[in-house]
Amino acid sequence: MRVGGPAARMVLAETTDELVDAVREVDDADEPLLVLGGGSNLVLPDEGFAGTVVKVATQGVTVESADSCGGATVVVAAGEPWDPLVERAVAEGWAGIEALSGIPGSTGATPIQNVGAYGQEVSQTVARVRVWDRLQEQVRTMTSLDCRFTYRHSLFKGTDRYVVLDVMFQLVVGTLSRPVGYPDLAAQLGVEVGERVPLAEAREAVLAQRRRRGMVLDAPDHDTWSCGSFFTNPVLTPAGFAELEGRVADRLGADVTPPRFAGPDGGVKTSAAWLIERAGFGKGYGLPGPAALSRKHTLALTNRGGAGAGDVVALAREVRDGVREVFGVTLVNEPVLVGDTL
Repeated sequence: MRVGGPAARMVLAETTDELVDAVREVDDADEPLLVLGGGSNLVLPDEGFAGTVVKVATQGVTVESADSCGGATVVVAAGEPWDPLVERAVAEGWAGIEALSGIPGSTGATPIQNVGAYGQEVSQTVARVRVWDRLQEQVRTMTSLDCRFTYRHSLFKGTDRYVVLDVMFQLVVGTLSRPVGYPDLAAQLGVEVGERVPLAEAREAVLAQRRRRGMVLDAPDHDTWSCGSFFTNPVLTPAGFAELEGRVADRLGADVTPPRFAGPDGGVKTSAAWLIERAGFGKGYGLPGPAALSRKHTLALTNRGGAGAGDVVALAREVRDGVREVFGVTLVNEPVLVGDTL
């Protein structure tokens, strides 16, 4: 977002031991701590952070095994950038994360919010996550089940108890992607949903989709100065979705229905972008102000070059409150707001 002020202190942790030692030092001093990955899903306050920021810069990709029978088991340090890992997986013939191409940030951040896009979620390939437990003061190994993955959520999200040290992925060895699970992506590739395509083709198609939506950073293009999707897609109860349908019919006509997808635990997922646009917040809403919705995608809140964190949060509140007033659905922010809430 390119907003936020300075930290009182910053420590660069380049090894796992340095990372654990830095966190323990701050905890022992009972000082505020912010563990920073790539920073791509973060909105920092304009006044900065009055504590220690530990920047995770650990490196290393260890291939423990790779064969067509057992697949590829790969352990990745938390500080490794995510998209280069996806690029390598495609080149090596490791399938399972190709639809997560183009997502910025670090590998250690991906299990925290169960990163997902274009029909894939990282939880589908995470075998285990090794963490530093700040409460128990010990390294713990969490299986995929232990992580309690759900849509854009996990055991690690919403708590500062755990610091991710590394992630083990279990990938499929082969030349074809996992089944394409996103209709727009399938249409671009010229296949049906559920079909497979060569891994490189899947990656390029995803990158093309993201570029069209302004979701690949291009420094001169302010439509890409964002945290990506600012709100998660709402998951409603069947009764809640029926209520939404009634509100949509009242406002937009009986022949208009909101998007409907299967959600977890019998819930119904709908589209945050659809609700935002139909609540009156179209592409570019807020221009020529310092913060505005992207002109390419209504889910992205962007810095037009001179925005502060306050401008971004104010716009997010306006959009959230507007959608709630019109449709009765409260959108939830996806990025972490340090020192603030909506």
